[in-house]
Amino acid sequence: MRADLHMHTLYSPDSRTTLEQIVDRCTEAGIDCVAITDHNTIAGSVEMKRIAPFKVIISSEIHTREGEVIGYFLTEEIPKRLSARETVRLIKEQGGLVCVPHPFDMLRGSSIERGALHEILPEVDIMEVFNARSIFRHQNSMAGRFARQHNLLPSAGSDAHTYHEIGGTYVEMPDFVDKEGFLAALKQGRIVGQTSSLWVHAKSTWSKIRKD
Repeated sequence: MRADLHMHTLYSPDSRTTLEQIVDRCTEAGIDCVAITDHNTIAGSVEMKRIAPFKVIISSEIHTREGEVIGYFLTEEIPKRLSARETVRLIKEQGGLVCVPHPFDMLRGSSIERGALHEILPEVDIMEVFNARSIFRHQNSMAGRFARQHNLLPSAGSDAHTYHEIGGTYVEMPDFVDKEGFLAALKQGRIVGQTSSLWVHAKSTWSKIRKD
């Protein structure tokens, strides 16, 4: 199956992509599984799981005081602006998995601070080693090396904020039925990565302005 483990919908402040657009685009592009990682909410994930004809992992990209962390297999909302350590604790308390997205993309103010990364490292399950919105190739390469050095499972995602971005980046992996199966499948995964064009960043900024 093809899994895109990082994307956003209109439930994020910087995206206007509807759930229906994502369903149509995923179906067209052959994406069989998505993690809807809207900023600081699982509402989009929950609704997508209700309507999608493919597998949906309820997730959120949570803004901590030291940068962003993704929680997979969530059941409850996690407040933003907590410490990274407290955010990770709340993810684990509800049986979720912790992923660090775009960890070395220093062009983003939302990337996790280096000190916080090492502080939460014992609780991190997954590291995003290919983010399609990272402009420079070495940013993803650094994440890959770090994941290998620390025995973290590698993941990839389009980080799509527009439906056009979906389809170029995914993890090709076996099917799974639960969290444990997901981890086993991800361990066998093969990352296919295609960098998004620069215009998508302007699109996100415009979406945020329009919503504000």
